[in-house]
Amino acid sequence: MKFSTFNDATDAVRQMIRSGEGDFNQLALALFALQKEHVPAYRDLCQTKPVTATHWREIPTVPTTAFRDLEITSLSPETRTTVFHSSGTTGAAHSRHWHNALSLAVYETSLRIGIEKYLRPKDCQILTLTPPPNEAPHSSLSHMAATVHPSVIFGGCITDTGWSINHENTQRTCKKAIQTQTPLLIIGPAFSFVHWLDQLDSPIALPTGSRVMETGGYKGRSRELSKTELHELISNNLGVTHNHIVCEYGMCELSSQAYDRIVGEQTARTFTFPAWARSRVISSETGSEVDDGNTGLLQVFDLANIRSVLAIQTGDIAVRRGEGFELIGRATQSDPRGCSLALAES
Repeated sequence: MKFSTFNDATDAVRQMIRSGEGDFNQLALALFALQKEHVPAYRDLCQTKPVTATHWREIPTVPTTAFRDLEITSLSPETRTTVFHSSGTTGAAHSRHWHNALSLAVYETSLRIGIEKYLRPKDCQILTLTPPPNEAPHSSLSHMAATVHPSVIFGGCITDTGWSINHENTQRTCKKAIQTQTPLLIIGPAFSFVHWLDQLDSPIALPTGSRVMETGGYKGRSRELSKTELHELISNNLGVTHNHIVCEYGMCELSSQAYDRIVGEQTARTFTFPAWARSRVISSETGSEVDDGNTGLLQVFDLANIRSVLAIQTGDIAVRRGEGFELIGRATQSDPRGCSLALAES
């Protein structure tokens, strides 16, 4: 398989996303060849450590820090219509991931299918704790929330101190859901749930079937809780059962998201990507994939990343769980060897 243009690649990847079927390996190798030729920064990085990839696991990954320091895109400046920034800590430089209309449409198709599979929002009213996209145009999470449903209600806002909760909107939305007994799907980053629930006067009993999608870390924006403590806080204050709390793993450098369970199921929490994205957990010393149950650095291979690079080396530590992973946290120093491309070598 070979792609002559990005339009060809887009059509093939979109077909796989919609059908859930396709040869991931062939698509990944064809997209890698196209990106290596047309993403200047990737081409330069690959020249520092030439690799002949014959399997998707051999495709050179780009560290997420490269999205901060370089323009990892095949799009010329005049064709870029959207850019997502990493959230990061206050004052830190942000990663940037550019899209045009076509690549953004692939991103939106990918996230909709993931949300429908793992959150099953049909018949739910949707509340997001993010600001609306017009207030946070570079937030992929705000864009994601707006894409889920046109009538989503935004319970977040931008203030002088950053993202805050619009308590009037959140209270009114919860009250309406209770009055109409309509299940509520609430989407938000972990720190926003802490901001909101720490200031509740009294617990809320949301209708049965209400669900939560929480994502991201705290980044110094709120007090930090363990995952268990956060879910206890959510369950105790909103009446949402633990099996209706779903964790999402995503970042601005990706166009697909992983989820740790399907809402309502009691399975062990393990993040898995959809069929058009794969993960590996590698040893930072050897670059080799670790055995099941062992810990290493997380790599993601995302076909929906059409106009940037599909192979991403994250700075996250994870435990390999079969074809999925359990997220442990952020590496304090992540300089993997093996087939990853280190900026220091460029």
